[in-house]
Amino acid sequence: MTCSEILKRPRRNRLTPSIRQISNETTLNIGDLIPPFFLVEGKRVCEQVGSMPGINRYSVDLIIKQAERLHLQGVPAIALFPMIDPKMRDSKGSEAQNRKGLVPRAIRLLKEEIPSLCVIADIALDPYTSHGHDGITNERQEVDNDLTLEALASQALIYAAAGCDILAPSDMMDGRIEYIRKVLDREEFHGALLLSYCVKYASSFYAPFREAIQTRLSFGDKKGYQMDPANQREALREALLDEEEGADMLMIKPALPYLDVIAKVKEKLFLPIGAYHVSGEYAMVMAAQERGFLNAKETLYESLIGIKRAGADFIFTYAVNQMLELFGRHLPSSPI
Repeated sequence: MTCSEILKRPRRNRLTPSIRQISNETTLNIGDLIPPFFLVEGKRVCEQVGSMPGINRYSVDLIIKQAERLHLQGVPAIALFPMIDPKMRDSKGSEAQNRKGLVPRAIRLLKEEIPSLCVIADIALDPYTSHGHDGITNERQEVDNDLTLEALASQALIYAAAGCDILAPSDMMDGRIEYIRKVLDREEFHGALLLSYCVKYASSFYAPFREAIQTRLSFGDKKGYQMDPANQREALREALLDEEEGADMLMIKPALPYLDVIAKVKEKLFLPIGAYHVSGEYAMVMAAQERGFLNAKETLYESLIGIKRAGADFIFTYAVNQMLELFGRHLPSSPI
């Protein structure tokens, strides 16, 4: 057979931008992306996160302005993560129970100023604890699963009362979805959604995030409650349990090293699946661009479309501004 006799030519579907657009299998749109925001006390505060170029900590007044700008461009939701003054942290994370605390105030103001914006709040104690763990510890310096549940439910209830749309427990305690759901329903917050970090791995990719909220462990590690990176079947068990307990959405974190897990969970379960394109994944690309090794916007797009292709319905990512710039020049479905 000569070259002229080749009948099946896949390249025909890739010949022009328009053909590529109508034949592509996966699309990435700005509505798929949710930016995390780091909250700090004060007014007109904007502090750069050193390890995450382009990412800042903002006071509530500036977060409202940033959120409004993004929402007008099609971003449907933001996720809030507080940086709590170390003087306000203790071994039990008591500040998380403060109804007038930083996060409840931010939620109330965001919902007043931008009612159509979906506000997501992290439910976990690590920003509030002096030891940096996600739960309350016992005398043996172990995170006590069952002691922690009540504190998480109280935190969730405060955020729901402030008007939070989606509560996102990220602690990885056993049984916390059912416990929180029952407390919310008892207090008639039936409409508050639970986005469960059902599959959260003990990952080295979280380091820039911990700098952003200025938390560190005073002892041990998180491997006793976050998942082993070697395990995939355990991820399915965790996801199925949280679905049974009443989760409305599921989160897998990190994203890129665990695309196989995203695909497996999407195949087996029927809830919306989120993936967290975490701080370390973002920081590596930005550092490579600073060295002249990569084009950050195009590389971040490729990372995000890969996460979407694996099965994520929505993605938490620090790259929303880069995608807005990229989509402004190119078709969202084929930016390169």
